[in-house]
Amino acid sequence: MSGLVTTIASGIVAFSATNIDDIVILTLFFSQVNAAFRRWHIIVGQYLGFTALVIASLPGFFGGFILPRPWIGLLGLVPIAIGIKCLLNREDDTQQVEEDTQPSQNSLLAKFLNIQTYSVAVVTFANGSDNISIYVPLFASSTWESLVVILGVFFTLVGVLCFVAYKLTHQRAIAEIMISHGNNLVPFVLMGLGALIVVESGTLTLISLVNDELPFL
Repeated sequence: MSGLVTTIASGIVAFSATNIDDIVILTLFFSQVNAAFRRWHIIVGQYLGFTALVIASLPGFFGGFILPRPWIGLLGLVPIAIGIKCLLNREDDTQQVEEDTQPSQNSLLAKFLNIQTYSVAVVTFANGSDNISIYVPLFASSTWESLVVILGVFFTLVGVLCFVAYKLTHQRAIAEIMISHGNNLVPFVLMGLGALIVVESGTLTLISLVNDELPFL
């Protein structure tokens, strides 16, 4: 019993330490909900991105790695690109919402797995690239039983994180700030997040090495 409690506590601590910053991004996402960008896009995207992080970390359980951290850091370019796209497409937002509100006969799977969902998933994965360095040793030191418990804790807390972020947008003071300035903040938050990921992952060193190998670039 004490082993189970310890495992649950380890899962909670590891998740909190590596995902607490996601609440800012999720709150911004939830403040942008409209006819084209729904709550389920954010929730499904968050789960997809986090699942990808877990899969990338699981080789630590078997004693290996999939990708070096500098290569994962290249994903930081995606939030930068999304942020730039948000800045460039502000004038088209209203028109796109009108177009996207047309009735759709798509399947349930297509309804959930679309560009909005994937955008959230990629941002989640890129923002959590440093999680892998925490999860790999945690998984490597786990038994099959404790790994299942930890993953159960992780995926439960993803839902809790989404719920808390959603509720934060309903606090009057926070909601007013997000609604008034959210559209202006999101592009810069995403670009700043992407730049931070690239720098902290050591991706700039990787780029300089490629430059040295290919001087004509």
